[in-house]
Amino acid sequence: MGAWDLLLAGVVILFGLCGVLLPGVPGSWLVWAAIMWWALKDPRPVAWWVLVGATVVLFLSQAVRWTLPPRRLEAGGIDGRVLAYAGTGSFLGFVLVPVLGAVPGFVAGIYACERIRLGRHGEAVTATRTAMRSGGWSVLTELFACLLITAAWLGTVIWG
Repeated sequence: MGAWDLLLAGVVILFGLCGVLLPGVPGSWLVWAAIMWWALKDPRPVAWWVLVGATVVLFLSQAVRWTLPPRRLEAGGIDGRVLAYAGTGSFLGFVLVPVLGAVPGFVAGIYACERIRLGRHGEAVTATRTAMRSGGWSVLTELFACLLITAAWLGTVIWG
C-alpha cells in the first residue's frame, strides 16, 4: 500500500473522529469505512484482523449507546465549543495515559470549557454533570471506540 493511500485513509479516519463530535455526522462509520478500505488494499492478514476488531468494537459501542439515555446535547447546553474541548481532552488523555486517559480527558475537557465560560468551580462542575447526563456519555462511548480503532490502525501501520 502506497504512502498516498495511507494518507487518504488517515485523513478519512481523522474526519471520522471529528465527525463523532458533530451531531448528525456518522463519524464512527467513517472510521470503519476507512479501515475497511485500508484492509481491502493491504494484502496482509493483520489488516483483516484490524477490520474484524474494528467491527466488533463498533458494534459493542453501539450496543452500549443504545442502553444510555438518548442524546439531547442542545438541551444540556452542549454546543460545538464544548464538544471541541471534550474531544481535545479525550485525545490528549488517550495519548498521555494510554487508552484509559480518554475518559477523564473527555470530562476534563468539558470542565475546562465550562470553567472558562462560567468562571466558578461549583458552577462548572454542575454544568459538566449536566453535559454528561444529556448525552456526554453517548458521545464519549462512540469517541472512545473510534480512538481504540485508530490506535489499532496506527499501531499496525507503524509496527505491523
